[in-house]
Amino acid sequence: MKIARKIIASLLISSITLTGMMGSAHATLITTEQVAVTESAQSARAKLAAEVARPDVVSRLEAMGISSSDAQLRVAALSDSEAQSLASNMDKMPAGGDVIGILFGIFVILLVTDILGFTKVFPFTRSVR
Repeated sequence: MKIARKIIASLLISSITLTGMMGSAHATLITTEQVAVTESAQSARAKLAAEVARPDVVSRLEAMGISSSDAQLRVAALSDSEAQSLASNMDKMPAGGDVIGILFGIFVILLVTDILGFTKVFPFTRSVR
């Protein structure tokens, strides 16, 4: 009987001790502004993807040596702030479009990510990694 009491007592002590060591979970509310920023970033990314998928843009990118799939991957890899910035700058361009400016922006983004070592699109770049 004494052995059973010792076993039960040691089990209770260890379970109470381990229960005290467990971490607690913290939850916070998501504000409307956070949801709006996420939705606007997703819509900006969708807008950029639609622009990159246009036939005239695809032909121009291929003339520069960039495949359409690489450009789509780059658009998907943009951060939320980069996607919003690029999409807002496209809205400010004149009607009829300055496709060369858009392509130049995409080229610069591709070039920077190549130099940083995230991708390997251009053979003339050397990664800093």
